[in-house]
Order: sequence, then C-alpha cells, then structure tokens
Amino acid sequence: MNSVYHINKGINKQIEFKGLKAQYIAYLGIGLVALLLLFATLYLLGVHMYICLLLVGSLGSVLFAQVSRYSKKYGRYGLMKKVAQKRLPSAIIIRTRKVFTQLNTDHE
Repeated sequence: MNSVYHINKGINKQIEFKGLKAQYIAYLGIGLVALLLLFATLYLLGVHMYICLLLVGSLGSVLFAQVSRYSKKYGRYGLMKKVAQKRLPSAIIIRTRKVFTQLNTDHE
C-alpha cells in the first residue's frame, strides 16, 4: 500500500494574508484595536453612534489602504530598511585626531 505524503509548500516563505505581508498584518491588527478603543471611548463620551461608526469606518478604510499600500510598495523588510536608512548619519565629523592616535597599531 502506498503512502501519500503532503508536502508543505510554505516552508521559508513569508506569511501572507489577504495580500498583506509579514509585519504589516501586525500593523493592521494594532490599528484595528486602536480603532475599537476609539469607538468605545467616543461612544462612552456620548457621541452619537452613527457619527462614531462613520468616523471609525472611514479611519479603518484609510488604515487598510495605507497598510496595504506599504505592504505592496516595500514588501517584507523594505519599510524597516527605509526607517533604518533615515537614522543613518549623512556624515561623521571628527574634529580632533585623538581618535586616530589612540588606535591599536599592534597586529599580532
């Protein structure tokens, strides 16, 4: 009797859900939780329910559009690389030569 083994084709592939890749799924989840808290806060403050729904619905649409746009534009790690690149200095300025004179010149 022959055994049938199903091969998992998803090994070493990035996680993808409805077109969102990797960390963008978490960004969308965090944004949706924030929208839920916003809705609850507005509702408890006495804002009319239709205004709350309209505001949270429109913000949710904007959130989903932005997250999916970033997911398609930057991919799995692109957004993190872009943020890291912005934090790099454009130049390193050393005003004294003390740094270079204290370097270890012994190469054993």
